[in-house]
Amino acid sequence: MEDAGVSLDIAASALSKTRMLGAETAEVFLSSTKELNIEVRNCRVETLKRAEDRGLGIRVMEGGRVGFSFTSDLTPAGLEEAARQSLANCARTAPDPFQQLPESGAVYPCLDLYDPRICQAKVEEKINLAIAMEEAARAYDSRVKIIENAFYQDGETLVAVVNTAGMAVHYRGAFCGISLALVAGEGEESQTGFAFDFRLKYEELDPESIGREAASRAVRMLGARPVATRQAAVVLEPYVAGGFLGLLGPALTGEAVQKGRSLFAGKVGSQVAARDVTVIDDGTLPGGIASAPFDGEGVPTSRTVLVNEGFLQGFLHNTYTAAKDGMSSTGNGVRSSFKGTPEVGATNFFIQPGLPSPEELIKEVGTGLYVTDVLGMHTANPISGDFSLGVAGLWIENGEFTHPVRGVAIAGNIVDLLMAVDGVGNDLKFYGGKGAPTLRLTGLTISGQ
Repeated sequence: MEDAGVSLDIAASALSKTRMLGAETAEVFLSSTKELNIEVRNCRVETLKRAEDRGLGIRVMEGGRVGFSFTSDLTPAGLEEAARQSLANCARTAPDPFQQLPESGAVYPCLDLYDPRICQAKVEEKINLAIAMEEAARAYDSRVKIIENAFYQDGETLVAVVNTAGMAVHYRGAFCGISLALVAGEGEESQTGFAFDFRLKYEELDPESIGREAASRAVRMLGARPVATRQAAVVLEPYVAGGFLGLLGPALTGEAVQKGRSLFAGKVGSQVAARDVTVIDDGTLPGGIASAPFDGEGVPTSRTVLVNEGFLQGFLHNTYTAAKDGMSSTGNGVRSSFKGTPEVGATNFFIQPGLPSPEELIKEVGTGLYVTDVLGMHTANPISGDFSLGVAGLWIENGEFTHPVRGVAIAGNIVDLLMAVDGVGNDLKFYGGKGAPTLRLTGLTISGQ
């Protein structure tokens, strides 16, 4: 991957060409990424892919109009053509008084995002991490019958942003991750299990732990059966609680509120969750997979408390939605690549952990369900917050797990679910950019036989 200085020079050259063609207000976003994906099955490499993507996007603003274009041709001719196209596109859009670029001169957080070990480790070593997951899973229990796939993945990125307000910033980052999916069987029955982990530090990957976790998730569900419909306590393991955060996140953006697509519109200052619930987005989180010194338009990332002890504090913003609400950007102008403009999105989005251990939360349950898997989260309505989901897990009697449960469902609204929380565990765990601890809920209806 090229030097950061080279990237800044290319971005500055594109900005210069855009100005020479007549643009007074413009921005260039350049990104360069490399990815490695390895899939192993039965200790043999099934696929090994390397991919690179490099290019830049140019945004031009004139009289409230915005034009955007992108290119992967970083030659002088390619940059000039992209500049011309962004100006031509600008002339065709409707004016909007809130379109503006962020100012330069901001102070950026100092983050440790680049571990050279990720890129220095040999491919054979990375293959062995995937194999080690498989071996740990099979050693965990003889009922682990099929390894569906064992993955290793890593990536390296370089981002640079320059604009006509004097901004010229860049950063380099890298990540790595492992994942395992398998099947355990006994007699005619089979159950699936999975586990994954993504890190900024190569040495923090623990393939044996991931292998055991995936095997445990499958084996513990063997013999699962439904229960009768009833009201009972529900305990969400961190992975499941994090899944509900995926439903919550889009509703906590300024963009969703402004477009009438958020169930939290008009509720700032109101109670929207139990007092134990605090929801945070933190683009500066040490070790966070989505951490960065600045967002997709060069605004410093920040820690934003969205729900504090149950009360709604505000929303996530990029420069545009903040201007529309007369506020400052929270550093949440997210770009998936150089091919798009900054949208409002979460970074490291999580529920703040509490004090009790998950074991303590479960021990206090007389009768309830420990939910380990959810089916149909994609069918939940992110605008109303309504959901109806199939769930599976472990039945709890007198604070102890008794038998696995499958073939039951829970339904409701995300706000009602958050209001029902009566215990938050100390076991915050991140799954990519979303993190949650164990959550205990009172009196949900579990629909079964």
